[in-house]
Amino acid sequence: MNITSRFRMKELYDYYENKMERCPFMQVVEGSSDGTVTVRGAEKIMIGSNNYLGLTNHPEVKEAAIKAVEKYGTGCTGSRLLNGNLDLHEQLETELADFLGKEAVIVYSTGFFSNSGTISTLIGPEDVMVCDRDNHASIVQGCLLTRAPMKRYQHNNMESLERQLAGIDENKEKFIITDGVFSMFGDICKLPEITNLARKYNAAVIVDDAHSIGVLGENGKGTEEHYGLQNEVDIVTGTFSKSFACVGGFAASSREVIRFLKATCPSFIFTASLPPSSVATVLASLKILKNDHARRKRLHTISNYVRNELNDMGFDTGGSQTPIIPIVIGDREKTIAAWEFLFDQGVFCNVSISPAVPKGCDLLRTSYIATHTDSQIDYVVETFRKMRNLLF
Repeated sequence: MNITSRFRMKELYDYYENKMERCPFMQVVEGSSDGTVTVRGAEKIMIGSNNYLGLTNHPEVKEAAIKAVEKYGTGCTGSRLLNGNLDLHEQLETELADFLGKEAVIVYSTGFFSNSGTISTLIGPEDVMVCDRDNHASIVQGCLLTRAPMKRYQHNNMESLERQLAGIDENKEKFIITDGVFSMFGDICKLPEITNLARKYNAAVIVDDAHSIGVLGENGKGTEEHYGLQNEVDIVTGTFSKSFACVGGFAASSREVIRFLKATCPSFIFTASLPPSSVATVLASLKILKNDHARRKRLHTISNYVRNELNDMGFDTGGSQTPIIPIVIGDREKTIAAWEFLFDQGVFCNVSISPAVPKGCDLLRTSYIATHTDSQIDYVVETFRKMRNLLF
């Protein structure tokens, strides 16, 4: 059996087999600074990063990581349960819970675990999950692991959500699961309507705030704060790979829920704990996030400007409301040609094609950083304009 024939993306890699330097995936980054990366010796303006607040090169963040390595070494060489539970982990869980206004937090080694581990541990096979069709793969993976029925509602469609909820036995435990900000199209879940329906049908709500923390809300606390809600979400999950400039993830909820996860979740118990440098990075980023509101304002100023310009050019930006701004093209070859043009002009963005996005919605995924300069953003906009005139 030729196992490679089973790979869903095989045809794309076959297409680029002899010219991988032109492939939009797996480009080798040789260095980075605020708003730029170096690829094959050439500097590119990075508009494909989730480094929303621009903290990956912040001197205080880097210094915190270095000091943690000097004090603790490079890793914990064990799980939190056994020998890898540092005072830094405990400090991060306490500070993050306080910031989010939740009773407790569990820190995972990856953002993927935050969803897959939390969902698969808390939801049993007799329960029912109701999920947005555009939810992240880590949510879908967690749902599949539960062996519980999973019903999907049309993306951000509250009538579809209610139809699904109304069709469930009232004696079943029900969970509504959604992204806060959807990672491909940059739109925000309709949390007020979701929580109203949750109360009506006695369902718990889980929100993945991976792209929301640091971005949405007056203080960057995410989707709940964005809508002026407080403690309406039962469980908030998230990652440290976006606004927190690192890797890892978390779930925030009641003390009872977090205690249960720490005692039973395989993704927490049976994996090495987050390295000390990573925890220190997140703690330093959280401090900046809480105190430097100008970064978030700058991020939205840039994003709103670019979105308006793209819309004026006639691009389909997919209903974006956040620093994630797609350019929906639809045709795979045209999408890759557009990426190649931008890349050659010194602009690095991402390509998302089916099945990562719905069929016929192949797109360029762009996202913006608070540390982008005006001149960088002006260049990006003008390059989009040239691409529009030449390719469309």
